[in-house]
Amino acid sequence: MPLSAASAPLPVLILGGTTEASGLCRLLEHEAIFAPTLSLAGVTKNPHLPNIAVRIGGFGGVEGLKNWLRQHAVQAVIDATHPFAATMSQHAAKACADLELPLLRLERRAWLPTAEDQWHSVPSLTAAASLLADPAGYGQRPLRVFLTTGRKEVAPFCAAPQHTYLLRSIDAPDPTSLPPHTTCLSARGPFDYAAELAAMQAHHIDILVTKNSGGTATFPKLEAARTLHCPVIMVERPPHPAYPRVDTPEEAMAWLQTHQTASTLRDV
Repeated sequence: MPLSAASAPLPVLILGGTTEASGLCRLLEHEAIFAPTLSLAGVTKNPHLPNIAVRIGGFGGVEGLKNWLRQHAVQAVIDATHPFAATMSQHAAKACADLELPLLRLERRAWLPTAEDQWHSVPSLTAAASLLADPAGYGQRPLRVFLTTGRKEVAPFCAAPQHTYLLRSIDAPDPTSLPPHTTCLSARGPFDYAAELAAMQAHHIDILVTKNSGGTATFPKLEAARTLHCPVIMVERPPHPAYPRVDTPEEAMAWLQTHQTASTLRDV
């Protein structure tokens, strides 16, 4: 059955903060059959906002999210948060299960190493810092470390103060959380290969520490590390609740259209 233009727009909540969320919002700007709201945590200052309704800030846990979903008569939720925003994903899964709302995870695929890469996979930033502090490993001598893990989770690396750190983040970090020998670089992706290679060479980087965020916007740093034979400490993604998942905004839009059609049929 074709989508009914006469039907009321379907209220949809998008939990955003990623490139994929932005892509989905751009698609939804031109779809009158939906009434989308993008929710952002408010971590990044001056975010790029789409031409749809936007709310910024937390919900107040699972119950706060459930109340908001009820108040706004939301009929479908898309969790397009960052792969490392595990708490929000868990809250969304619980709230949608309690309210029997359809929930979709929009998440880009994780990066995978090639035979030319020197990756050391770890489960957390604390584990990454421990690897740098290990006197039997990377803690044997001072290294120049490129940190691309975000500004809010730098404190664990104070456990390895012998190294020199180059920290890149969109917004400035809290200076009290930084290891003693840290240079901060404020920049927003995407980054290209030539620029990443030049930056790592200019700062004489010995090792790269990053999260397995996936996607293309920050992948060139891994290509630069490969070229320079630079080891990478890769923080792997935390587990997420098991619910339907797609990789692209277009697939998420198709899922929404399916649910809009189902909602129209229920109203007939």
